[in-house]
Amino acid sequence: MGGSTKDQLPPYPNAARISDSQCYSQYTASLKCLEEFSTDKSKCQEHFDVYKECKKKEREARLERNKSRSLFS
Repeated sequence: MGGSTKDQLPPYPNAARISDSQCYSQYTASLKCLEEFSTDKSKCQEHFDVYKECKKKEREARLERNKSRSLFS
């Protein structure tokens, strides 16, 4: 029989699931904070900032990887 579907690439590799992100723990911390302080989102600002910074670094790393694979360079 064939290999497992786990080994196959997704149809859109760039559309990564949030659970595959390096920032998943920051993402879940933000959601938990929102659940706890839904009436006062300002209490979660630090969580949002940490997540936002993580996503920024993740994006920059992806752009750097893609730059080295560019067909136009």
